[in-house]
Amino acid sequence: MTEVWEQLVFYLNFDVTQRALIAGVLITLCSSLLGVTLVLKRFSLIGDGLSHVAFGAMSVATAMDLADKSILTLPVTILCAIALLCMGRNRRIKGDAAIAMISVGALSLGYLVLNVFPSSSNVAGDACGTLFGSAAILTLTNEEVIFSAIISAIVVALFILFYNKIFAITFDEDFSKSCGTKVGMMNLIVAVLIATVIVLAMKLVGSLLISALVIFPSISAMRLASSFKKVTVLSCAISVFCTLAGILISILASTPVGSTIVAVDIASFAICFAIGKILGK
Repeated sequence: MTEVWEQLVFYLNFDVTQRALIAGVLITLCSSLLGVTLVLKRFSLIGDGLSHVAFGAMSVATAMDLADKSILTLPVTILCAIALLCMGRNRRIKGDAAIAMISVGALSLGYLVLNVFPSSSNVAGDACGTLFGSAAILTLTNEEVIFSAIISAIVVALFILFYNKIFAITFDEDFSKSCGTKVGMMNLIVAVLIATVIVLAMKLVGSLLISALVIFPSISAMRLASSFKKVTVLSCAISVFCTLAGILISILASTPVGSTIVAVDIASFAICFAIGKILGK
């Protein structure tokens, strides 16, 4: 145990580890804030669909050899979030069908672009790294951490600013509309925020595992708390803890960062579920 602690302290002295922990905490904090609303509104699959869109946009940015791939990935993912919101209201194309169309289409086109315009000789490795996460989170620059901090601060500020309205549309859109709330605008803000968080989280867990950051902390918190505010706060705490633990375990055990974080999230849900059963919640 002493050797593990000494090894952990050794790695924590490196700037790359500190930057990874800071960025990881910021990203998961934002995803857990929005996750509660998405789970309660049964919009969880939107996060999964947009993560596939982000993969497709990232593939195009890679083929274009862009230095900062988020320049293309972020606006494309936001536009698709808006498109999903509009298509979900279309009576001819139901919400789940719209998500399936966009997500599967973006995923297949992204992999096609990677093969037609390869950026390296290991196309399968590049795709796997983007889909399931890579060691990129451990090689973040100061500029990337600052960018993550700015975006995260904006997401948290908007969530706090519109907290009452987000709370209202989460449970009853019709009543919110009758009270004068612009439901369409609020849904649009939530969609744009989740698209932004997904683009940030791609380096942390990969595009296929992003939904885990949104869903698991939220449903874990729901096993223990009953009010919206308590669930949101507890979800943030669980998410931050799981991310810190996952990153540190992955460094010590030399395991994939994204998969390790999700594994810790799963273990956390199992524990919360058991505690909830014992407490009768």
